[in-house]
Amino acid sequence: MAIFKPFKGYHPDSKNAAEVICLPYDVINSQEARELAKGKPNSFLHVDKSEIDLDPGINLYDQKVYDKASENLKKLMTGKVLIQDSKPCFYIYKQIMDGRTQIGLVGCASAEEYWKNIIKKHELTRKDKEDDRTKHVDVCNANTGMVFLTYRAQKSINDMLDGVMKNTPIFDVTTEDNVKHILYKIEDEKIIAKLQEEFKNIDYLYIADGHHRTASGGRIAQVRKERNSKHTGNEEYNFFMAAAFPHDQLYIMDYNRLVKDLNGHSFDQFMAEISKKFEVKKHGKTPFKPSKMHTFGMYIGGDWYELHAKSHVFDPKDPIDCLDVTILQKNVLDPLLAIKDPRTDKRIDFVGGIRGLGELQKLVDSDKFKVAFAMFPTTIEQLMDIADADKIMPPKSTWFEPKLRSGVLVHTLE
Repeated sequence: MAIFKPFKGYHPDSKNAAEVICLPYDVINSQEARELAKGKPNSFLHVDKSEIDLDPGINLYDQKVYDKASENLKKLMTGKVLIQDSKPCFYIYKQIMDGRTQIGLVGCASAEEYWKNIIKKHELTRKDKEDDRTKHVDVCNANTGMVFLTYRAQKSINDMLDGVMKNTPIFDVTTEDNVKHILYKIEDEKIIAKLQEEFKNIDYLYIADGHHRTASGGRIAQVRKERNSKHTGNEEYNFFMAAAFPHDQLYIMDYNRLVKDLNGHSFDQFMAEISKKFEVKKHGKTPFKPSKMHTFGMYIGGDWYELHAKSHVFDPKDPIDCLDVTILQKNVLDPLLAIKDPRTDKRIDFVGGIRGLGELQKLVDSDKFKVAFAMFPTTIEQLMDIADADKIMPPKSTWFEPKLRSGVLVHTLE
């Protein structure tokens, strides 16, 4: 049974939404944020990447960064750039990218259900990143970014949302990457009650993206509980903002790998070792993009190759072992290239599929990297199966597009 509840959201309106909403904090660095926020005093980057308003040399975890974020958020609220609804509402966040639509219900998920594993995870989190987000939420007294959740699609929920989307949206803007972002409000109490009932029939919610945001939502509830001698469990801090999308609308892109050297192997030695685990077919100058599981593209020495994993190199019954990222890690990256931990090894890099195979080829041709691997995307069904088995995916297994923008909605903790 999943708890999902409405909240009194703060949001921009149709006049200023295009300036306010921005990329999430974890997909751009400080310099990129500075450039994107130039001439945009109302950009939500001043909240999510508040270091852009401080000395460029400042430590990102300095207390001044969190205080500045809080100050900037209050400024957007008091200046009516972000307007709060007078009663708890659900919201619909619709995104359209390359003609494909995904429609999420935005509400608040339960921190308790995160700890009880009703909200299921598939990635490990890093404590330093958890600490950062927890402090950001605490000092701002708000969830400034929404967690990206998914659930097994329910027609009854889709139908209700379709009905609401006949109304006029709060805003409808197209961002610089040509993605449409449309926000609707659900304030009809009967529809809100029906949606809450529908979510009670959903056994599990799954974190698609935003594991650190979710962990901070869980942790802040514990922090506030310890501070509150009259804690009841119903306080607003017990819930964190999330957008829940049906699984069959989501699009996971390939998350490709680049390695800086061949770990002392000559080209011929490397190819001979690869051939023991994979069927190899040369494609020459024609890029090879995998179109099915257990197939890989490899670019090395100015040529593209098609690799098919041989049946003995993975267990098809094991949800982790049969992942393509696991097959590559266990049969190439670790034994051949000595990359034991791809999260920390400086010899490997990752490129989201949105940048295309041309980016892989360019980076290898520049001699910054020796070999690139083009992956077939992990499926949403694989993600849910792994989460259901309480297992953890290898790092950099999924790349969701489009990204949920920050500044679309803010949920305050009081």
